[in-house]
Amino acid sequence: MTQTVPIPNGLPTDRDAGPFDPPTGFTRLRESRPVCPLVFPDGHEGRLVTGYDEVRQVLADTRFSSRLDLDIIHVPYLTPGMPAPTEPSPQMPGLFISMDPPDHTRLRRRLTGAFTVKRMKQLEEHINEIAERHLAEMARLTPPVDLVKEFALPVPSLVICELLGVPYEDRETFQHNAARFMLKDIELDEKIAVVGALNGYLAELVTRKRAEPGEDILSDLARQDDLSIEELTGIAFLLLLAGHETTANMLGLGAFALLEHHEQMAELRANPDLVPGAVEELLRYLTVADVFYRYATEDIEVGGETIPKGSTVVVSLLSANRDPRRFDEPDALDVHRNARGHMAFGHGVHQCLGQQLARLEMRAGFAGLLRRFPDLRLAIPADEVRLRTDMNIYGVHELPVTW
Repeated sequence: MTQTVPIPNGLPTDRDAGPFDPPTGFTRLRESRPVCPLVFPDGHEGRLVTGYDEVRQVLADTRFSSRLDLDIIHVPYLTPGMPAPTEPSPQMPGLFISMDPPDHTRLRRRLTGAFTVKRMKQLEEHINEIAERHLAEMARLTPPVDLVKEFALPVPSLVICELLGVPYEDRETFQHNAARFMLKDIELDEKIAVVGALNGYLAELVTRKRAEPGEDILSDLARQDDLSIEELTGIAFLLLLAGHETTANMLGLGAFALLEHHEQMAELRANPDLVPGAVEELLRYLTVADVFYRYATEDIEVGGETIPKGSTVVVSLLSANRDPRRFDEPDALDVHRNARGHMAFGHGVHQCLGQQLARLEMRAGFAGLLRRFPDLRLAIPADEVRLRTDMNIYGVHELPVTW
């Protein structure tokens, strides 16, 4: 296959292979041409990278820029009401996920102490208590109940609120705005309004913390006078969204996957010591944060293909994590698998800062769920579960369960 692959309506997002597998279009491309030309809806010819080794190379090479203000980043989806971009997006201060070194390094270094393995280990008992408390509250409800609403979303939300020093009573407002921000087909005007609302709230919060710091991560950052309020706001924006959206969706979709793989769930119930490894396997198997963009700052060869300077490069972490060149029988969920080397948290300088926190939350969540609800099952047919194909972080909108 040497010709350009035209996908007229953007990247395939239909989960036509099932709720847990990549779209078949991604899988076919990975098998035939893991670095593939891709025509975007606006006519730009970029590249789609789907192979494990190739994705890893792109994410490790800082010549593939994460900056939004270098050139136009073309979006591989048709978005209603979104005009074709005519100039680069402005850089949001503090949003280090869209920065390159040395700017990225300067801001990220401020946070590495907050998310060390040692510090996360100290939080483990508290996270277990939060998970157990929510499971106890859920057990008192009359089934069926929505596992997302009662458990998968509130646990990571409470944890990240406590860590950052965000009042938990404000969660409904920021969760609503975060969910709107994650929509793929949100109108431009609404997206601007949502970002404005989130930033306005967080700017007020970090300003208060600079005046009266407490014992939390945002207060620690606010004590550093060389960080502006705008930078503190951008950092808070990123940590708050990333800190609850990804883990919440892993808990919801992971529970769905286990409920659909009865023998795997039975293995975990019989052997709780398997849970940490099973979390890694679920991360590999589901990879809810899938599609990321880079911008080629020069001609770069990847997997025997030259990616031209100026190309928007789309990488699929889920497709990479299902690459048979890296994992045996990659489309099977196997809680005994050594899934080490998966890229669910990314790779390179932008690898997820909060990955140890996410692991602790998932271990506590899945272990507690399996222990407290030995006969947990879906309350609706699996094909009626609403999938988040409309969102930038995949998962389920609701998961009605009974016991």
